[in-house]
Amino acid sequence: MTVLTVTARGQVTFRREVLQHLGIKPGEKIEIDLLPDGRASLKAAKPSGTIDAFIGLLAGKTAIVATIEDIEEASARGWAGEE
Repeated sequence: MTVLTVTARGQVTFRREVLQHLGIKPGEKIEIDLLPDGRASLKAAKPSGTIDAFIGLLAGKTAIVATIEDIEEASARGWAGEE
């Protein structure tokens, strides 16, 4: 078990091994779910995107014409967090 100290400002610094275990990298966000009996569940937050941001990524970036199958595959990979 890892013990962390809360600062006077109510902040906690997670040790590197905790962040690595959770798969969290610098700059990423953490999700905390408050549970009964004063417990909490901690996990890496999944980035959310908007369809406008997705479409904006494609605008004017290529001269290649994509088929609907290409677009479906690319969108599935994008929403799954793959490149």
